[in-house]
This record gives sequence, C-alpha cells and structure tokens, in this order.
Amino acid sequence: MLDKKISFIHAADLHLDSPFKGLSDIGETLFQEIRNSTFKSLDNLVKIAIKKRVDFVLLVGDLFDNEKQSLKAQISLRNAFEELQRHEIKVYLSYGNHDYIEGNIYPITYPENVHVFTSEQVQSFIYEKKNIPLAAIYGFSYENRAVTSKKVNEYKKISSNIPFHIATLHGSLESNTEHDTYAPFQLSELASADFEYWALGHIHKRAILKEQPLIIYPGNIQGRNRKEIGEKGCYYVELAEGKHSIEFIPLQAIEYNQMILDISSCDTIHQVEQFITEELQALNPITPQLLEVTLKSKKSTTVGWKSANLIEEIIEIVNERFQNQKIWMYIYRTTIQEIVSIEESSLMGEHFIGELLANVESFPIRDHVSDLFQHKQARVYMDSLSIEEEEQIKNEARQLIMHELLKE
Repeated sequence: MLDKKISFIHAADLHLDSPFKGLSDIGETLFQEIRNSTFKSLDNLVKIAIKKRVDFVLLVGDLFDNEKQSLKAQISLRNAFEELQRHEIKVYLSYGNHDYIEGNIYPITYPENVHVFTSEQVQSFIYEKKNIPLAAIYGFSYENRAVTSKKVNEYKKISSNIPFHIATLHGSLESNTEHDTYAPFQLSELASADFEYWALGHIHKRAILKEQPLIIYPGNIQGRNRKEIGEKGCYYVELAEGKHSIEFIPLQAIEYNQMILDISSCDTIHQVEQFITEELQALNPITPQLLEVTLKSKKSTTVGWKSANLIEEIIEIVNERFQNQKIWMYIYRTTIQEIVSIEESSLMGEHFIGELLANVESFPIRDHVSDLFQHKQARVYMDSLSIEEEEQIKNEARQLIMHELLKE
C-alpha cells in the first residue's frame, strides 16, 4: 500500500532577468555576474529539487521580471523544467502581476511535466503517484497586471478522497501597507478554508504566517536591491497524514547585506581604509556579497573626508582588493552617520542657523526631482524615491551643513 505522503519545493518571485537597478558604477564583469544571479538561483533550485527527490515544485507567480520576457529567460526556465522532467519531478506554476499572461506576446511551450494555471479563475490539478491521487493543487494566474478582487472564496476542495489539498496564491494580506495589494486576503480566511498548505507569493520577505495550517511566503529566490537583504530561497515541505515538516533552503547566488562600522577610533583616512579592510576580512562569507556600509563617527572630520572624496577613494581601494576573489565582496553604497559632539541646541538658537536647518527638514525633495523620475528614458532605470531615501538625503545635507558651520 502506498504511503500517503508527499514532498515538494515551494518557491515564488524568481524575477528572471531582473535589471538590478542602482549598480551602474560596478565594473562590467561583476555586473554581468550580478545580472545572471537570478538564473544561477534557478539552477540552485533545480539541483535542490533533484537532491531532495521531491514529487513536485510549486512556483507561485512572477517567474519573470516583466511581461515582455526575454528569450534568455524563457529558454532558461524551459531548460530547468526539462531537467526536472528527466528526474520525474512535476511543476505547477502560475503567473503574477509582473509576468501576467496578456502581456506576453511570445509564449513558450513547456515540457509535459509542467502544469500551468492559465486562467484568472481558480483551477486545480491532481497529482498522482502510481496512479493514486495524493494531492490536489489549486491556483490561478494574473491575466492582466493587477488582480484587485478577493480570490480566496474561489478555493473549493474538489474531493474529500484526496489526502492533501494545496492552494497557491500570489497576493497579499489586506492589512499590508508596504506593497501593492493584489488578490487581497485575511489570514483568518485562509486558515478556515480547510487546506493543508497555502503556498503564497508576491511578498519578497519570507514569512511563516501560520503553522496550522501552514501558510507561507518563501520570499524571492535572489535579492535584487538594497531592501532585499540576507538569504533568499525556497521551502522544502513534507506532508504526511497528521504531520508535516518544513525547511528553508537558501538559493541566492549573490547576497545583499548591510554593515554598520564605527570608525570613531580612526584619526586618519589611512586608518579608515585599514579598519574597513579588517572588518571585511572577518566576514568570511560563503556567497558573494553586495554591501551597503554605514560609517559612524563621533568626529566631525569624517564628513570633511567625504566632502573631499577621500571616503570614495578608500572604498574604491577596498573594492579593488575584494572584488576579484572567488567569493567576492563589493561595497556599492556608503553613507556617513556623524554623531556631533557639540549640542545642536547651541546652534539652533542662532536665527540663521536654526532657520537653515529647519528648511532642510521641510525641503520638498520629491518636487525637485520629479522631472527626472518622470523622464521617459530615465525612469526605466530608476525606482521612485522611498521615504527612507528622502530622509537619507536630508540627513546627509544636514551633516554637511553642520560640518561646515562647526569648521568655522
């Protein structure tokens, strides 16, 4: 008698062929490796599925970065599916808001092991092993760029005789304010729908929303910008009657990370270079690193070093040292956080200085850069400024003003 158990990989948001904005200063060789990282992460996913001998793979939306899919991305995905077919591993996939069906005018044919949710109405497939139905897998694809209606009510179990019912859903919690809200749902709605597993997609930060039943965002498989830090990957899931196990498996080819370094002890710019070098050597990562570094200092000389482009030179020197290693590291962004020792209130009391700093705080940055972000060609390569980035610009301007005033 066949044991009633299944195993699968749950992944989402592959974003194949992502453009990786904001890395224009990186050399061509390194940049091409970064551009190829989504494809390398896909290769890692296939290897894990084969190693674990899973029954199937779930890919829950946004396989491609946009609806106009490159041939490279399409063929890479087809080749990955063919490799899975050679190991008798099935694939169940849906398209999301980035790679919606109507936007792709050159669709590709996948091998027989691949089952695609082709409609915006919830459909189901039955997974069989040795001709015995073991799982029903439910899902839908975005036909157009946005699905704003609730979909959860469309998920209905097709048979009580099938042991496992798995729902795939590319969407977000109604309460989520950090992302565009597509196919909105409430956690209680999913929990009460009597499915063993909810395989979610769309949110790039992995999260186990609930353990009974399992409701999981795996996140994306490769970080693509400074907000997507740390390990990225998939979940390996085993379901058996009355029990389950889950394991997060990293897949990223390149890892975005952040470092905060206190250089208050450095009296010279040469000591800064040595300090940063030692800190990077101590990392000893197993995956190439794209690093955002914040330099903290109690000394006002730090902003002066930045104004004279000395910090920029030091970062270039450090990058030259580490970017040619097999497991390379590259600092792509550096910010200065100066802890001013003189009480700000003593400066704010002066009418001119106080008014100047107040103007920095209220300065409408978006109004002054809107033309750039609306430019037909420029906006393709740029994301709009976040609130965090606006505050960073204001902070750097304020630090520079304070430094110049204190210098006098």
